[in-house]
Amino acid sequence: MTAVVVSDRETSGRSLLNRRLDGLGTTIFAEMSALATATGAINLGQGFPDTDGPEEIREAAVRALRDGRGNQYPPGPGVPELRTAVAGHQSRRYGLSFDPDTEVLITAGATEAIAATLLALLEPGDEVIAFEPYYDSYAACIAMAGATRVPLTLRAPDFRPDLDALRDAVTPRTRLLLLNSPHNPTGMVLTPAELAAIAELAVERDLLVVTDEVYEHLVFDGVHTPLISLPGMRERTVSISSAGKTFSFTGWKVGWVMADGPLISAVRTAKQYLTYVSAGPFQYAIAEALRLPDTYFDGFRVDLRRKRDLLGDGLLAAGFEVYQPEGTYFITTDITPFGEKDAYAFCRTLPERCGVVAIPNSVFYDDPDAGRSQVRFTFCKRDDVLTEATTRLQLLAS
Repeated sequence: MTAVVVSDRETSGRSLLNRRLDGLGTTIFAEMSALATATGAINLGQGFPDTDGPEEIREAAVRALRDGRGNQYPPGPGVPELRTAVAGHQSRRYGLSFDPDTEVLITAGATEAIAATLLALLEPGDEVIAFEPYYDSYAACIAMAGATRVPLTLRAPDFRPDLDALRDAVTPRTRLLLLNSPHNPTGMVLTPAELAAIAELAVERDLLVVTDEVYEHLVFDGVHTPLISLPGMRERTVSISSAGKTFSFTGWKVGWVMADGPLISAVRTAKQYLTYVSAGPFQYAIAEALRLPDTYFDGFRVDLRRKRDLLGDGLLAAGFEVYQPEGTYFITTDITPFGEKDAYAFCRTLPERCGVVAIPNSVFYDDPDAGRSQVRFTFCKRDDVLTEATTRLQLLAS
């Protein structure tokens, strides 16, 4: 899955790594961020902002620390204030009703939410259909559950899912659909018609669905519609989101799971043996963040759309083929205009060539050829950083 593989060291002829994780090593994000640190390059690879989120939310975390709230173990399901705020946010934004006591679970970011959900709901031998390219933790979590991932490949230039291929991919062993919209790394956002078709298929074939919606507030073209809101989906959908991308506090690792009570109970059973609890004081701060007025969320989206256009224009000027994202804060590009074909090799040498770090999309595919020449850049950075990065990238054409 990832391009960097763990050591082949063995003990008495036996590999040290669980065979389910064979081929999974250091994540591409860790590798490329380390490369950025080592070379002093501008890091447009890993998706973390270079400025903090709202000052009042940071101060809310400080206040919680000083008041002694969350400094000891918080409740296993999450502090009541945050679970109530998550439910209220879903009601205000999407008209969805969740019981904060039985239908909301707080996790250590969306990463733990995905892991706990897949470990709870999958049996060895189950099949999971997911959009390819995958966010890399999907492959690892499916493997740890002993299940089999089945890719539905999203292809340039628009990266739309082939719904006929999706239907054909469902077999008697298919247990679950793992969906990500807005989609990382391509920026694709599922349309209402696509969502309706997926929901119809899930009901018809009695499938569970897990939706990763961490970029829900970063939809630039169209609107975000939670799949769980569609007919027949409430009892079979686990909806996941988090605070890091929306409030620019990625280090706090506060996420949540929303679903019907029986599904939440299953996920909580797995989650309690992973981190048990986390981020106590930050939970109180994110409870306040979720109650910010709509003007915050609207302004955040408008600002990131402007940054998307700033970076996209700069990448075009530098000579890349650019695929305009509908959401997230990533832009996928193609490097063939430079006579290049291997995105991983390109990204390994990019810091030396022009002082910029990016991510090769090929590591997110089961079939690397499907994204062999695609490179992802993030635009959740200051304007001056984006401008300097694109100025450096113009050296590629010289």
